[in-house]
Amino acid sequence: MRRTPLILSLVAVSAVAACSDKSDSSSAAGSGGPITVKASDSACEVATNQIEAGTHVFAVSNSGSKVTEFYVYAAGDRVMGEVENITPGLSRELRVELPAGTYQTACKPGMVGAGIRNELTVSGSAAALSEDALLAQATTSYTRYISSQSDALVEKTTDFVTAVKAGDIEKSKQLYPVARTYYERIEPVAEIFGDLDPKIDGREDDATAELPFTGFHKLEKDLWVAKDVSKDGAIADQLLADVKDIAAKAKAEKLSPLQLANGAKELLDEVATSKITGEEDRYSHTDLWDFAANVDGSQAAVAALRPALEQRDPELVKQIDTGFANVDKELEKYRSGDGWKLQTELSQAELKGLSDVINAVAEPISKVAGVIAQK
Repeated sequence: MRRTPLILSLVAVSAVAACSDKSDSSSAAGSGGPITVKASDSACEVATNQIEAGTHVFAVSNSGSKVTEFYVYAAGDRVMGEVENITPGLSRELRVELPAGTYQTACKPGMVGAGIRNELTVSGSAAALSEDALLAQATTSYTRYISSQSDALVEKTTDFVTAVKAGDIEKSKQLYPVARTYYERIEPVAEIFGDLDPKIDGREDDATAELPFTGFHKLEKDLWVAKDVSKDGAIADQLLADVKDIAAKAKAEKLSPLQLANGAKELLDEVATSKITGEEDRYSHTDLWDFAANVDGSQAAVAALRPALEQRDPELVKQIDTGFANVDKELEKYRSGDGWKLQTELSQAELKGLSDVINAVAEPISKVAGVIAQK
């Protein structure tokens, strides 16, 4: 979900920067280097609006005062690639595979709204990365994972919605983090489809007249703060309808190998900017459920790519395996029954420990897209 992060001191900006390479600002399309994007609070200057089909690197630098994001959209705001949490003074790169067609690029100062947009025309043809047998296998494997998680998402959201409509506060509270687990695992796919993700997973401070506060977090607030869901029947019904819609779309979607690689990194960024800080589930404090689910989803994407990665860069695979093992070991300290402790039950030192292991594994995972893009 696109959101304004509440970045606490325990989430080091330097760690985010370490996961993202700086780029030569003189590079542009056609010179063999990245396509530079100069973002600010009021501008989004893309070095070119015409490129050839294939894999490209956008090097985004933020000279503004607000955290920004950069997107490449296809028709209907279908997300082809994104990079979030570009803090002032930071440069980050996005690798994206684009067939011929018409697209839009967008910078989002403050990480909200439709963004500052530019047209992008892609012409010609290029061999798709998925023509590689191991990468084709990766997308097929990941599609199976998304399908299973989407089915579970519908099932568990149905249970949650049923409890909400019955006015059963305690049961609804128990089911809330369970249903969200499956949504957080498939978030890289869920975020592709226009307004569905904000409707399902939007925050109160991100709400607009066009997209009011609704979905999981509206029900979360009413359960934990108002302690009254008697008027939430329509919101619960809409949540379930939106979840069924996004599940069907996700099951039908076949991500490109680069989208898998980018998604693995995006999920860890989600952990660092909103789960550890407590911003995600600010009323229930069930953030560690989402933390674990994001890690699961990242691991699943890497697992799908593993045969190709082992062939191309076995040392990187070892680094990622070690990193995930350390995350699992650290997170396991905070088990509580079949779930997890509340985020507010952890000390600042414990939260920093989680932050450190996430930042450590994010560094090698940031290299996966570059390895996958090699031909």
